[in-house]
Amino acid sequence: MSDVEKGTVQATTPSQAFGRGPLGKVGIANPGPLGLFSFASTTLILSLYNVNARNITTPNVVVGMALFCGGLAQFLAGMWEFPKGNTFGATAFTSYGAFWLSYATILIPGSGIGAAYGTETEELDNAIGIYLMTWMTVTFLLFIVSLRKSASFIGLFGFLTLTFMCLGAGEFTGNANLGKAGGALGIITALIAYYIGLSEMLAAERAAVVQLPLFAFKHD
Repeated sequence: MSDVEKGTVQATTPSQAFGRGPLGKVGIANPGPLGLFSFASTTLILSLYNVNARNITTPNVVVGMALFCGGLAQFLAGMWEFPKGNTFGATAFTSYGAFWLSYATILIPGSGIGAAYGTETEELDNAIGIYLMTWMTVTFLLFIVSLRKSASFIGLFGFLTLTFMCLGAGEFTGNANLGKAGGALGIITALIAYYIGLSEMLAAERAAVVQLPLFAFKHD
């Protein structure tokens, strides 16, 4: 057994620090890529539906993704961020995991949420508009925190804030163009999330083929 495994010396290499620590215990992996890829994939699919890609107007195929990928997987990523001491990541992933679970529930006919409004489509639209604007508020608060992190996170939460704003305004006004604008902004948001997730995954590799910068800000 090596000195590192015995716990008699501190880790001196990345493989020791992020691989096996004292007593051969496996270190905590970075759950960030899982959360980001889950968020990005679900957001991309719904956003493509919102811009009517391939003439799709019914978004219900996203329900499965919202439940198990954007919802469950991202929620678990948030839980795994807590023991790492990452308050920002834990809050963001858990919140958006809960968002996707709740959004999927709205779209499931058996939930009875949509049926409760009967033929009052305007009331349902306004209710969904309030729902989306509330998430715009949550996202804007995360955007404020991201201002001291990196340009990548500023872009992610900035575009996501605009996405929720356009989608919410589209529900309030019935303006289809606002919904499509929200879809276009959502696509950009998803691509940024993919970039950040890939960057973090490559950073965790011992021999990454390339490194992608997050343009993080230096703090004194």
